[in-house]
Amino acid sequence: HGFTHNQLILWRYAGRGRVHKVVELTGHQARVLHMAQSPDGTTIVSAAADETLRFWRILGSPTRSAAKLKMEHSSRGLLGASCIR
Repeated sequence: HGFTHNQLILWRYAGRGRVHKVVELTGHQARVLHMAQSPDGTTIVSAAADETLRFWRILGSPTRSAAKLKMEHSSRGLLGASCIR
């Protein structure tokens, strides 16, 4: 998780030691302190110093590509994020 922009970055392992950035998840107003992934791998929850929890839907059905997911989420603003304060 990122300190300077209070973001999380989702990376994909491409093999042979290579990784590719899939998407940056922004929305917290303070440093991200904790995060966890749901057992089915479709959602991440992050907790930040701004006293919020954000639920990020990172993957839909396995048939959707990362590029399509990124496009769908960017049109919704905070990448499908929900916030609890």
